[in-house]
Amino acid sequence: MNTTQTGRKNTFFYLLLVVFGGFFVFGLSENIRGPAVLPIRTEFGLGESQIGFLWAVNSLGYLLACSFTAFLARRIGIRPTVVAAFLAMGLSGWLIGLAGNFAFLAASFFLLFIGNGMLEIGLGIIAARIFTKNIGAMMNLSHFFYGLGSTVAPVAAAGAMAWEIGSAGELGWRGMFPLLLSLSLLPIVPALLGRDPDDGTDAGNRVSLKAIAADPAAWLIVAMLTFGVVSELAVGSWLVYYLESVYRWDTERASGMLSLFFLFFMLARLLLGPVTDRVGYIRSVMLLSAFGGGCGLAAVLLGEPAAILFALAGLGIAPIYPTVMAILAKRYARGLDTAMTFTVTLLGIGGVAGNVIIGSVMERFGLRTGYAVIALLAVVCSFFSLLLLIRLRKRNEPAP
Repeated sequence: MNTTQTGRKNTFFYLLLVVFGGFFVFGLSENIRGPAVLPIRTEFGLGESQIGFLWAVNSLGYLLACSFTAFLARRIGIRPTVVAAFLAMGLSGWLIGLAGNFAFLAASFFLLFIGNGMLEIGLGIIAARIFTKNIGAMMNLSHFFYGLGSTVAPVAAAGAMAWEIGSAGELGWRGMFPLLLSLSLLPIVPALLGRDPDDGTDAGNRVSLKAIAADPAAWLIVAMLTFGVVSELAVGSWLVYYLESVYRWDTERASGMLSLFFLFFMLARLLLGPVTDRVGYIRSVMLLSAFGGGCGLAAVLLGEPAAILFALAGLGIAPIYPTVMAILAKRYARGLDTAMTFTVTLLGIGGVAGNVIIGSVMERFGLRTGYAVIALLAVVCSFFSLLLLIRLRKRNEPAP
């Protein structure tokens, strides 16, 4: 093996560590907030609509990051962009722990989700460039590590909050955030050791943003992703609070159910990726999102004896995001970074609106109705998948 081949192999290995490690800390960072909702709400005297506003601010930071990350990656390189994301996430943990009022807390979460948005676009670009075969399987495998981090997150957060620190008492949510978000700094090491992957596309041969925005199929893909992901993230934000408030479960038991959701979520991404390659990406999203939404609605309607269905919904919701990324990689191979920026930026807008609506519905109509809306979003994702499939077939276009 010559020096060039060795260098490429090492670069692939380092970037693989960045992708897998990055998605793990991404899942961790997004889902440690669930067990902290009730103590944060109690300490600052917040209502459900204010919690919804707090998560909407998160989505706004995510949206802002998605709007500039692809441009930043082209200017300074994809690895420095990802390193900046990891640093922002680590810093945000310390700022959240220091928050003395609601405005400072919201600003700190805003920074966290700027880092998350940068990381999501950055990792997606790296993954698309290094995975050239079995894209659906490899995207789902990468996001399996997101599911792994998400599975660990609620239990780790609840456990860390309960740690006794000598005479100071419990670590609490103020100590938990800086402790766990410091893990975001670990993937910086392989990021610095590797090299930027080549996308193999000439600048003059790229699909333009104008062309993507003029494609009706692109808007249907945006709708699929938005409704599916808002439903996914809302589970992480609200399930623990729902179980504590409606069923009077303690935090440990409620966090365990959220971890079980992410266990099914993780297993789905590990095992169903190859299935999406065979069944078809669009058809897979249509069937799986309908299953996930149906489980959530059934859990709300049947009550506490059917609480396990909250967790089983993870099997259907999990493959939505990575499979839609595979659709983008197939349809817009000559401009994936532009397509991701377009799609995920609009996802951020939908996330802002979705979080505000969910919080408002919960406060006005009750937690059961609000959680039913969360499940219904996954069903709507299935509907838009069907519309996309019908459109492509009518136009005799390939349906990934």
